[in-house]
Amino acid sequence: MTAPFVPLEPRGAVLGDEVYARLGEAILDGRLAPGERLRDQELAEWLGVSRTPVREALQRLERAGLVEVSPHRYTRVSHPNQQSDTVELVAYNMGLAVRMACARADDEALADALERLEEVIAASRSDEPAALAAASHAFFGVVTRAGGNFALLQFIREYEIAIRRDMVGWRPFIECPIGRSTAYEEFREAFRARDADRAEQLLRQIHGLS
Repeated sequence: MTAPFVPLEPRGAVLGDEVYARLGEAILDGRLAPGERLRDQELAEWLGVSRTPVREALQRLERAGLVEVSPHRYTRVSHPNQQSDTVELVAYNMGLAVRMACARADDEALADALERLEEVIAASRSDEPAALAAASHAFFGVVTRAGGNFALLQFIREYEIAIRRDMVGWRPFIECPIGRSTAYEEFREAFRARDADRAEQLLRQIHGLS
């Protein structure tokens, strides 16, 4: 296999985080394929770093489920999880983030989230699942920050790459773009009004959790 990376130039970034991000993106885009063996010395040479940040990154990727390790046997890229499990996890966490944002976000943060939500609705109307997934991801990021829950922010930070991989090929639960967009519009009004109960309920319905 040819080297899938160019050497790192951290430029002040935390080296371990940069190595983690590089390896995670390579798993996400398939340069490091499911089942592929990972050797820390080889990865370190490709990235132009020592083995220590590579080992730390592999440990983090193992905790996130992107890498599996059998001591003294192998370290390899794992296979994606069942998508339905990840969709369920993401939808429940989105509901929690929306609930916290309704209660805690200032007016500026709420307005920013609503702008992102308009992009979600536009993607839903155009019936483009990939665009809808990307817009939803951006909305969720803004809402999570607005909710201000450090534990949830840390969880998303650690598992974001694994979630993105599991969500490849995702299709929305509500297939009809008209009905789905109407549901998103109802959610928008509840979120705008800071009605946490209604907003969370509608979001769960959109993702088939009710």
